Amino acid sequence: MELKKIYHLFTRAGFGISIEDAMKLTTNKTSEVVDTLLTFEGKQVYLNNVKLSELPTREDMKGLTKEEKIDLKKQARNKIQNLNTIWIKQLIGSQTPLLEKTTLFWHGHFACRIENPYSLQELNNIERKFAFGPFKDLLMVVSKSAAMLQFLNNNQNHKLQPNENFARELMELFTIGRDNYTEQDIKESARAFTGWGFKADTYEFVFREKDHDDGTKTFMGQTGNFDGEDIIDIILKQKQTSVYLCRKLYKFFVNEVVDEKQLAELANYFYTNNYDTGKLLNKIFTADWFYDNINVGANIKSPIEFIVGFSKSFSIVPQDETLLKLQRALGQILFYPPNVAGWGGGRGWIDSSTLLLRLKTPSLILNGGKIDIIEKDDMPEESFNLPETIKINPDEKPFYANVKPEDLIENMLLPKLDDKKKSILLSNAATNKQLVLKIVSMPEYQLC
Repeated sequence: MELKKIYHLFTRAGFGISIEDAMKLTTNKTSEVVDTLLTFEGKQVYLNNVKLSELPTREDMKGLTKEEKIDLKKQARNKIQNLNTIWIKQLIGSQTPLLEKTTLFWHGHFACRIENPYSLQELNNIERKFAFGPFKDLLMVVSKSAAMLQFLNNNQNHKLQPNENFARELMELFTIGRDNYTEQDIKESARAFTGWGFKADTYEFVFREKDHDDGTKTFMGQTGNFDGEDIIDIILKQKQTSVYLCRKLYKFFVNEVVDEKQLAELANYFYTNNYDTGKLLNKIFTADWFYDNINVGANIKSPIEFIVGFSKSFSIVPQDETLLKLQRALGQILFYPPNVAGWGGGRGWIDSSTLLLRLKTPSLILNGGKIDIIEKDDMPEESFNLPETIKINPDEKPFYANVKPEDLIENMLLPKLDDKKKSILLSNAATNKQLVLKIVSMPEYQLC
């Protein structure tokens, strides 16, 4: 496999790869490398920082003062904060990069913003457990998770008072997409999901049969005594669901600008293969067109891709407060999406303040400098009371010490530089460190 293709693959299917590790793969076929990325037997790591026993029960909450309840909320936010940094460190050091990258995709697809750290941890573990399997399995378990039931109010979806929130977002954001269902479909499917809830103290799914509307419903042209699982089955039978999901996966793993012909091919394959995400990713990463120049260095790195990528490159694991501060300043905090639609991505990642921070952060890190932070709006306040200045010290044995300058450019910059620009870059750097400083300060470094 060509070196440039390896760099591209591991940037999209992970968060980059070192020159040394990439060189070891050059004798392998593309299919062999992709198979390795999709194999995680015995390597899968679940988040288990938050213990159910640490959370207050309904009985514990009785008789608490206002101040005590506020204190419990702060404790919950601190646990979510810890969960955040544990996962991002796992992203940096993971032995299963594609599994973590795909979990990150599902984390944004099933965006959830609640103040229950245990439920958020369980949702994340569901997303990684079912990351490469049939989408139906993932969707069904997510739909029954305490996190999603709470976030989208289905725990308050009752027989005599249907709550349409979950039913609407299920179709608009999680499956078939806007304009492919009617308001009546929302009303009817909300009735089908009545009675779905979770136990207060264990957060286990429970079906409250007496609270379920067992009357006849008409949904997407079909009539019957449907329950929630029936609704999901009917949605997945619509080929448009495959198109919608493949479009999101294409934008995340291939290119923000979608090739409609390639999308149609993928959507048909996904649909006929039981919505198997692992098979779809294998088809994408082994396709010749995936490695076309138009797809290499075409996407803007998300804040998480940026933070994890340079941390891996520079062999650093930033302090917890630094990880949180950078996420907040760059506009993407794990477990804290802006809304149910998740993060917009694309050009939305970049504005004047975030671009400036992106351009100067890596070079300051390499020089052991301090970084002044300007925070973005719509970020959690109480749980992110962090210093305005952060400092990170790089590894004493830099990755670029004994590497050819041309190899450094190829590894760190996926967009192809013309000969003139490459010549100027090389001529203005007397050492590899100077070259790296120039590379990380280039706009092209923000692309993947």
